[in-house]
Amino acid sequence: MALEIPILSGLRIVEGSAFVAAPLGGLTLAQLGAEVIRFDPIAGGIDFKRWPLTKAQASLFWAGLNRGKKSIQVDLKSQKGRELISNLITAPGEGSGIFLTNLAAKDQLSYEELRKKRSDVIMISLTGNYDGSSEVDYTVHPSFGYPVITGPRTSNTPINSVLPTWDLILGNLVAIAILAAERKRRLTGEGELISIALSDVALSIVGALGRLSQAYIGEEVVAPDGNYLYGSFGKNFLTADNKQIMLVGLTTRQWNSLKLALNIEDTLIELQKSLSADFEDEGQRYVHRESIALVIEKTVIAKNLEDLVPAFIAHKVSWSRYQSFGELLNNDIRASNENPIFSLRNQPGIGTTPTIASPIRFRFSHNLEPEPAPLFGEHTEKILKEILKISPEEINILVNEKIIKRD
Repeated sequence: MALEIPILSGLRIVEGSAFVAAPLGGLTLAQLGAEVIRFDPIAGGIDFKRWPLTKAQASLFWAGLNRGKKSIQVDLKSQKGRELISNLITAPGEGSGIFLTNLAAKDQLSYEELRKKRSDVIMISLTGNYDGSSEVDYTVHPSFGYPVITGPRTSNTPINSVLPTWDLILGNLVAIAILAAERKRRLTGEGELISIALSDVALSIVGALGRLSQAYIGEEVVAPDGNYLYGSFGKNFLTADNKQIMLVGLTTRQWNSLKLALNIEDTLIELQKSLSADFEDEGQRYVHRESIALVIEKTVIAKNLEDLVPAFIAHKVSWSRYQSFGELLNNDIRASNENPIFSLRNQPGIGTTPTIASPIRFRFSHNLEPEPAPLFGEHTEKILKEILKISPEEINILVNEKIIKRD
């Protein structure tokens, strides 16, 4: 029998965040049923108007990263405003007492002060470097090797990723860290102070993928390699009707499928002989990638994409077409109502937009439907009343003192 409530129901996280990693961590948990309350300064934080924007200047970035959360706005410069957030973080409850932030948490919002109110508080703080100094994804990325091996082979210019890779990984580590600390608290009754540095995330991944070891033993190749797949065979190709596609022969099955679909087996056998190579070995496919690519290119450039696709499907080729976000939305079944995590829903303040649920799907537990982001500050009074038990009269005083804003 399926669990009738979302799997993280009863868990409450108070989030003070900006940029990508911290709000993504909160989003990941909210999409699984946790109550995530995001607080911001009155009139919005530093990412409230971040691009992409609508013509009416509403941030699609902010809306995307805050789906399914609750939003409150408080004067964080005032002692009384910070005290409200402190009380919210440390409010009683088995699944509460969790604070996620990548902002400067001082005074009433420091771990030491929060712990005085609730000894089992869990706080996770995100930093740029392990020593607490500042970094963002776009300064971390240049330092960790990948830009100098990205781009056309003829280029001497490093290419940064347009995707905030390390932020995205950090955001998911945030969710894992919170769940791990909450499990520890349930078992021991003890809280936790967690720190994760963005550059440490990059370092751990570069190490895990063998790149640091490759450099250490002196076998690093510092040169861009275009769109070739590293360590096996994969490359982009242009069709006769000017469509760019990616073909991959990473595994033995994928390699055999590619050969059959393009009918190039005999040609590749002759090429192997001339090179004294064995293309059944994925490393050999990488070493001789340019020669293999020339064979494939002759076949692909002579056909339109629609003529190639039936053979790709029949032989289960690992391939894809390069497409824009708009083409993804208009042409790809994965970004349509056929996919359970996708739907078109009204986003308050913006209108109808694609809204995506958690990609984690449970077989025997309740999966949340896609939810929109809140209106900015939408839940301020409701949360103060329901969680902090503040009376309507006291709320009116807070409004008059401009500690909170009533919209």
